[in-house]
Amino acid sequence: MKPKSLPKIYRKTLLYKSGVEYADYCINHVEGCSHGCRYPCYAMIMKKRCGVIKDYNDWIKPKIVANALKLLNKEIPKYKHKIKFVHLCFSTDPFMYQQPEVRDLTLKIIARLSQDNIRCTVLTKGLYPKALINKEKYGVNNEYGITFVSLDKNFLSKFEPFSPSPLKRIEKLRMLHKAGLKTWISMEPYPTPNLAQQKLLDLLHSISFTDKIIFGKFNYNADSYQFKENKEFYDECAEIVSKFCQERKINYHIKFGTRTKKRYLEKRTKTEKIFQKPRLNIYA
Repeated sequence: MKPKSLPKIYRKTLLYKSGVEYADYCINHVEGCSHGCRYPCYAMIMKKRCGVIKDYNDWIKPKIVANALKLLNKEIPKYKHKIKFVHLCFSTDPFMYQQPEVRDLTLKIIARLSQDNIRCTVLTKGLYPKALINKEKYGVNNEYGITFVSLDKNFLSKFEPFSPSPLKRIEKLRMLHKAGLKTWISMEPYPTPNLAQQKLLDLLHSISFTDKIIFGKFNYNADSYQFKENKEFYDECAEIVSKFCQERKINYHIKFGTRTKKRYLEKRTKTEKIFQKPRLNIYA
């Protein structure tokens, strides 16, 4: 049975300059996200605050930007000499689970950017398609990441109710790694022990093949802050991640605000820097 087509919206612009995180430019070619994460999702909070969506139920019914490729063809000649790399996506998921329309449009966008040698950083809680292995079509210098914070079934059913299994995400990411593509992991928001009982080292070992790891604390959640040893916990986690990555020569970044130890507070850097040049021991 053919899946029901997603609702369509139209925009005046697609590429926009971003001063945060992984890129100087970004594309959000979908409104909403059917993964429905309940961390809560910062993107959903901002869209609701701005009046773009009404509520959670509105958010999890994604709408696709129907004129995305037309806008991209118009905007690339204008911005391509300014762009260092483009991030997909800040306020939606480019490979939304069980959303073939989103997947197909994302692949077309990556291929179009590749035609002008524009590099992408990509982050998803969905599953990467095998098509990306075609380096001639989609590029060889893109960096593909997944969000991975837990394997605890109770945590995942509560906070990531409609996303695929993290083990499946890792499997698809490993596929891209074996094909010679650059991969990375976003371990954010990493839960406190009152939200998920787990060993950080076990999780790190399962992703030791990756090129980069970004680690950050659990924000915007009252239960996380109620954990009494919250600050000490994240200091310890940051040390574990740092040591693990240093020993294996994995590039890494500790998000600003995750550490509380004084010797790290002055070393504030943007996450963006981890994608500009190969470096080790990057702190924020």
